Amino acid sequence: MTALGDLIGIDDRTVLVLGRELDLAHGRPDVANALVHRAGDTLVLVDTGVTTAFRAALRAAADRVGPWSRAVVLTTHGHPDHIGNNDLADELGVPVQHCVPARDLDQMRDPESYWLRSFERIAWAVPLPPARLAAEVVALFAPLRPFAAATRTYEERPPELIRIGSRRFTGWTFADGSVRVLRSQGHCAGHVIVHLRDCGVLHLSDEGNGACGAMYDADQLKIQSVLGAVAGLFEEGEATILTDGHSFARRRGAEAVSHLDGLLEQAMALQGAALGLTGGDGPVRPSTFTTRYARAIAERRVGGANPNPVFTAMMALNALGELGLRPDSGAGADAPWSRPYRPIPPR
Repeated sequence: MTALGDLIGIDDRTVLVLGRELDLAHGRPDVANALVHRAGDTLVLVDTGVTTAFRAALRAAADRVGPWSRAVVLTTHGHPDHIGNNDLADELGVPVQHCVPARDLDQMRDPESYWLRSFERIAWAVPLPPARLAAEVVALFAPLRPFAAATRTYEERPPELIRIGSRRFTGWTFADGSVRVLRSQGHCAGHVIVHLRDCGVLHLSDEGNGACGAMYDADQLKIQSVLGAVAGLFEEGEATILTDGHSFARRRGAEAVSHLDGLLEQAMALQGAALGLTGGDGPVRPSTFTTRYARAIAERRVGGANPNPVFTAMMALNALGELGLRPDSGAGADAPWSRPYRPIPPR
């Protein structure tokens, strides 16, 4: 049984700090896992979670992997469960860099607007008015401190072509090249993943959160592409330990490849199910489709990190969009979706 802030040692200079699951019913925020690593004399923090208890666990992990005389804090993406303690960068007492994705700056500055946009799309599925629900969700994560004096965007650094085995990525390197930040941008617009060269850890963060991305800025192709590329790194021995933001486990070697392949197979199965649920060329009402889609998710046990009705509805809209359907205009959030080439009959 794991608890918030538990430290899972990977080696003598790398620790996975465990978060916890979302519990909306009891007003408890989810907290993303974080990685703490020492590369030479550099402390590397990958995400900072949220809550004061998790902040204390990060400090304990930093002491455990020491000694260090400089620090790099890397934010994988802008969702609140990953950024709540980012101002810790200014309290480490050493020269520090803190980098965040440029495409996630808006949601980090104004998370309520980001979640409002997500909830307005599924107004028929949320238990409260979307604006109120967005405010209540963001309030769960207080205190939320996403920025530090040291904060800059990755994109302010020159981009690099990063070769790992036979794979090519774009991104940025830190700590003399031992820390690789790789652009992935599937789970949300700015998402990155992190490869720690010397210990073989590949931190997927939230790119592996289920078979279908839920957020309005998710990109299903990018999710699937990065899962395939990462599986290749494990097959070539360029990565040996897989960690992520929300499953409280370390996966090694063949187990990591099997897990990644399983996510891709689930994505294909779920997309096939969605195709069957849309049927012919007729319009599809999102609320009706979501009920059937939720049943398909349950049958395949592919609900992702936050299996609740709100996230399921968000996934359902993304599934419709992935199949090429678009909402008919002028009929509200639950307006029927149709394929654009199908003529809409005159009223």
